[in-house]
Amino acid sequence: MMNIKTEIKKTFKDNGKLKAVVNLIIDEGFIIKNVRLVNGAKGLFVSMPSGKIKDGSYVEICHPIKSNVREQIEKSVLEAYQAVITSTDSNNEKHE
Repeated sequence: MMNIKTEIKKTFKDNGKLKAVVNLIIDEGFIIKNVRLVNGAKGLFVSMPSGKIKDGSYVEICHPIKSNVREQIEKSVLEAYQAVITSTDSNNEKHE
C-alpha cells in the first residue's frame, strides 16, 4: 500500500462541477499536481491531470493502472476534501 498525502490547494463553493484542486504526494518522493475533484452525474470523482491534443480532445497525462491504486487515491482525496469542507463549515458557524 502506498503512502498518499493529499494537499487540498483550492476548493470551489459555487454550483459548478469543479469542487477542488489537489496535489498528491506519493511515498514522500513523487508529486502529482492539479488533480481535480469533480461532481459528475454519478457523484464526486477524481480526475487526473490531462492535456489537450491536436484533435481538441483531452488525454490524461498520468493515471493509475491498477484499480486498487485508483481506489486508494479516490479515498484519500475524498477524505481530505470532506475534512476541509467540515473544517470550513465549522469555522463559518463560529464567525456568524
